[in-house]
Amino acid sequence: MPAGVVIAGGYATRFGDGDKAVADLAGVPMLRRVADRLAPVVDRLVVNCRREQVPRIEPVLADYDHPVDLAEDPEPDQGPMAGIRTGLRAVDSEYAVVVACDMPYVSPALVEYLFERAAGYDAAVPKVGDGWYQTTQAVYRAEAMAAACDRALDRGEHKILAPLEDLEYVVVTEAEVHEHADTDTFRNINTRDELREAETDFE
Repeated sequence: MPAGVVIAGGYATRFGDGDKAVADLAGVPMLRRVADRLAPVVDRLVVNCRREQVPRIEPVLADYDHPVDLAEDPEPDQGPMAGIRTGLRAVDSEYAVVVACDMPYVSPALVEYLFERAAGYDAAVPKVGDGWYQTTQAVYRAEAMAAACDRALDRGEHKILAPLEDLEYVVVTEAEVHEHADTDTFRNINTRDELREAETDFE
């Protein structure tokens, strides 16, 4: 099976004090919630993070079902695209799913389908709602996407969609998503209030 990459290196200023990646969600750190959802469809996990997060993240994944690597950002707070690049550079498989650490509802069935759709392409990216690309719940050909991120950053572009301009990718429609999951799979937790609201779903 391919790898999973969880992006956890952002400062999450809307969340307030504390590290959102390891925030308690009904008794389990949010990062672990995401990792456990990915466990059935990956065989290795890479977590992109900042160096100071390592002591907090390591114990959260100490007993995880698969090998875990932490991929530290060389320069912190360069945005999610830089985090994706760092994470993908650390995988040893052709394809990897990239998921943000604040998406604890991620659907394993959808991830499995994204791997299927990505075959032969550089990426499979869901597009839902009003044309919103879900780039932090998508499957990428690791080497191609990391190189495209390098090129975008070299151009001074930090928008997460910029690397896709260099890739041959497939768009996964909302109708396709609904065949495998509901759109809660893309629900993310940005604030403490949203964390409290989500607790009832995981109790």
